[in-house]
Amino acid sequence: MSLSVRTLTGTEVLSVIEGLARLRIQVFREFPYLYDGDLAYEERYLANYAKSPNAAVVTVSDDALPEEQQLVGAATCVPLVDEPDTFRAPVAAAGIDISQVCYFGESVLDPAYRGRGIGHMFFDGREAHARALGLPITMFCAVIRPADHPLRPAGYRPLDPFWRKRGYVELPGVVARLAWKDLNCEAETVKELQFWERAAP
Repeated sequence: MSLSVRTLTGTEVLSVIEGLARLRIQVFREFPYLYDGDLAYEERYLANYAKSPNAAVVTVSDDALPEEQQLVGAATCVPLVDEPDTFRAPVAAAGIDISQVCYFGESVLDPAYRGRGIGHMFFDGREAHARALGLPITMFCAVIRPADHPLRPAGYRPLDPFWRKRGYVELPGVVARLAWKDLNCEAETVKELQFWERAAP
């Protein structure tokens, strides 16, 4: 399998917006996000990364596929000061200087390519970008779902152990609130997303 890994910044991000939008819709349909995505919205949302000169997207491509299908994974990051208040406000309210934080957004990977260490590559690439920006703190957030959620698949394994192995810990009480439409719902509902933090060594 011929895979290539690249880190894109600035306007370079525009070249993968369509592929990343497709991946987000595909991957976030899975539990725990259950996101009923829309391609037009996704492309508008993702274009915001290109507006931040210090944003980055770590991409994984399968060069053996047709060009329009080559993007099989991507992970994003951006200085927290360039994110909407939805993400800035909970961190600032916790007494953390948001000018010191690099925020990790989506990390999406086609299921056929999982189990190959690509998740670590995504963290390595984003943490390296944070260091290059001089941002000592890295954070992300993940949706909170109840253990007895009716759409939780049998045998589902949360990513918490993987994140802890990377040195991340939950920030108690620090949550973002976002609304989206679940696959089994007629309208959007508000979800809470737990922040995780890793202080750079």
